[in-house]
Amino acid sequence: MERKIILETERLFLREMNTDDFEALYKVLADRDIMQHYPYTFDEKRVNDWIERNMNRYHENGFGLWAVCLKDTREMIGDCGLTLQNIEGKMLPEIGYHIRADHQRKGYAKEAATAVRDWAFANTDYPALYSYCKYTNVGSYKTAESIGMHFEKEYPDPENKITHVSVIFREETTVA
Repeated sequence: MERKIILETERLFLREMNTDDFEALYKVLADRDIMQHYPYTFDEKRVNDWIERNMNRYHENGFGLWAVCLKDTREMIGDCGLTLQNIEGKMLPEIGYHIRADHQRKGYAKEAATAVRDWAFANTDYPALYSYCKYTNVGSYKTAESIGMHFEKEYPDPENKITHVSVIFREETTVA
């Protein structure tokens, strides 16, 4: 299958994911430790649905979660991208990311999310980008802060108990 590269960074490239990515993505989304702040750990069907949903997003929105791959080995180590998410009743552009356990704490999520932030502000008209997660997911909102996002609010949510929301506004970046 064609693997369209969307973004490149110093160590990574982000490309459209496809069904060939099942095994690599399963290692991320089915990992209980990585997904401990998510409402559930993924099984095979949920991973396949995740891939299919993102492939549909590419066609419908021009973006979605993209495969995060190491430049030197071409290995897929997670996903990162822009999706439209329901954040307290509003559909808002959200930067999301998941990185395989053995590649965490190496700056890959920050590197990928920074590239997605810059891409989103250069290629969309959104005045702000968001990141949201369960309030206990400190690693996720610290990554959001590392790309310039700041705390916006927390609100009660049946899935997360409390959802933590970070935001960055277009004028807060050097990307116009």
